[in-house]
Amino acid sequence: MRLDQYTALAWPEHSRSTWQKFIKLGAVKVNGEVIESPKHEVSEEDDVQAKPPEAPDFSKDSLPILYEDENVIVINKPIGILTHAKGALSEEFTAADFFKQYTTFNADTNRPGIIHRLDRDTSGILLGAKNAGTAKGLSRQFADRKVKKTYIAVIDGIPAESKAVIDVPIGRNPSAPSTFRAHVDGKSAETAYEVLKYGTTRSLVKLQPKTGRTHQLRVHMAYIGTPIRGDRVYGKPASRLFLHAYQLEITLPGGKRVTFEAPLPPEFDAEID
Repeated sequence: MRLDQYTALAWPEHSRSTWQKFIKLGAVKVNGEVIESPKHEVSEEDDVQAKPPEAPDFSKDSLPILYEDENVIVINKPIGILTHAKGALSEEFTAADFFKQYTTFNADTNRPGIIHRLDRDTSGILLGAKNAGTAKGLSRQFADRKVKKTYIAVIDGIPAESKAVIDVPIGRNPSAPSTFRAHVDGKSAETAYEVLKYGTTRSLVKLQPKTGRTHQLRVHMAYIGTPIRGDRVYGKPASRLFLHAYQLEITLPGGKRVTFEAPLPPEFDAEID
């Protein structure tokens, strides 16, 4: 059978896709020889030895904590930090790595504490759950749209209306499957926006998504002709993606309704010309 099949059966604590990555990294030997092809065929007579690479130690890495109690931890995620690794292997520090020391929820996965996410290039409020009971309750609020999220963004251009609701479906773009587009056959998506500050060629806006579609804010703002500044996919590159998760309003265990706030990075105001 294929080497990746064999290793996944012999060491089931890792998935086949993870073993494919381990093999390509040179972590598996067949008859004393390092084999880097997951397709390599092995038989019962072959001696297969494996030594998965050790996970990096991120215990000394830190992120700014905005709030913490016995059930939740809230951080101000900087740009450039992933919410969680995309697979079992992570060679970079993520928000999930930081949450791991605080939570028992999904502690043995690559998503400890994670109940929602921010894109790598988006900064701001990220909420982590410290236990499974809390995670269940908070996740239900996200699913039932009872969480109020407010973002601040710099956009290229001046919207035709100072305040409006964009109610336009969003679907995956078949010509570029990792991206999305406004399309009649997409899923319903609704975003309220309000201009907070006008510049000559840019505006500072408040964005409040009523739904939670992937890339929703970026797609909607590009749809009305004012893409978020620094959006390399739906707009034009800049020094960063000027999108910040500013506030998150949610009900904590025990019934208290709270609003968390991550200060707006100073470069946002500086971008309004």
